[in-house]
Amino acid sequence: MFADLPLPLLLIVFAVAAAAVIAASIRAMHLADTIADRTRMGEALAGGVILGAATSLSGVVVSVTAASGGDASFAMSNAVGGIAVQTLFLALADMLWRGTNLEHAAAEPANLFQAVMLIVLLAFPVLAASGPDVAILSVHPVSVILFLSYLYGLHLSAAVSNDPMWEPVRTRDTREDVPDTEDEADKSARGPAMVFVVLVVIMGLCGWVISQVGGTFITRFGLSSSLVGALLTAVVTSLPELVTTVVAVRKGALQLAVGGIIGGNTFDTLFLVFSDVAYTKGSIYHAVGLTDLYWLATGLLMTAVLLGGLVLRQREGPARIGIESVMLIAIYSSAVAVELFA
Repeated sequence: MFADLPLPLLLIVFAVAAAAVIAASIRAMHLADTIADRTRMGEALAGGVILGAATSLSGVVVSVTAASGGDASFAMSNAVGGIAVQTLFLALADMLWRGTNLEHAAAEPANLFQAVMLIVLLAFPVLAASGPDVAILSVHPVSVILFLSYLYGLHLSAAVSNDPMWEPVRTRDTREDVPDTEDEADKSARGPAMVFVVLVVIMGLCGWVISQVGGTFITRFGLSSSLVGALLTAVVTSLPELVTTVVAVRKGALQLAVGGIIGGNTFDTLFLVFSDVAYTKGSIYHAVGLTDLYWLATGLLMTAVLLGGLVLRQREGPARIGIESVMLIAIYSSAVAVELFA
C-alpha cells in the first residue's frame, strides 16, 4: 500500500499522520486534566496512567507492527528510543518554566514512585537479553513478569497518590495540584472520557500509518532499523508527549506534565511485551542488536538521573534549569552521536 508511493507523497502521508497525532494529543491533554479534576484522581496519576497511555498508543502500534513483520530491531528501538526522547522533553519543559527548576516545583510522591517503577521495568529487558534464550509459545517469560509488574505498579501508584506515607517539603516555588475550578469535581467525567476514547483511536490509526511509512524508509533506502526506530518513528510518535508537556507546563499543571512523561515511559515498556507476543520467531530480546540495547541503557540512565532530580529538588542550576536537565540533554545528545557516527 505504501511501498509503491513516490517519495513526496510518502512524506506528505507521514506528515499528516504526525500532525493528526499531535492535534489529538493536545485535546487529550486538556481532557485528561478535566478527568483528573472530576474523578479526584489527581494530576500525577492521571498524567501517568490516562494521558501517558493514550499518547503512547501510536508508538505501541508502530512497535507491534514492526515485530509482527519480523523486524525486532525496529520494534525495540522505537520503544526504548521513545523512552529516551520523552525523558529529554522534561529538560526542554524545564527551560520553558519561568519559575524555579521544574522538578522542584512539581514535587509529588506518585511521580517519584512511578520513576522507581520505570527503572524496575526497564531492568527486565536487560535481564532477558543477557539471560538464556528461552521462549514459551514464542514469548519470553520476562514479558509476562514485566506485564504483571506493570499492573501491580499501577495499583501501588494509586495507593501512593491516594494515601501518601510522606509529603515533599512545601516551598514558595512548589505548585499545588488543585482543580481548575472549585465546582469541577462535582461534574460528570463521562462526556470528556468518551471524547478521550475517540482521540485514542485516532492516535492508534495514525501510529499504524507511521509504522508503514517507517518500514518503507528502511527497505527503500537501506536505512538501519535502529536508526529509523530510535530517531524517526520514536521521535515522531513521541511528539504528543512534547506537546502535552509544554501545554501542561504553560497551564501550570506541573504534576500532570511530569507524570505524563514518566507514566508514558512506564507504559512504553509494555511495547516490548506486546512486540514479544507479535514476534513469532522466538524471544524478541535475543533478536535485537547491541545498538538497540544501547538505547535501552540510555533510557534507564536518563530515568535514574530524572529520579535524582526529583529527589534533590534543586531550585536553580546552570542556565536557570536544574542540573538533571543539563545531564539529560548531554546523555541524549551522546546517544544520538553514537547512533549516527559509531
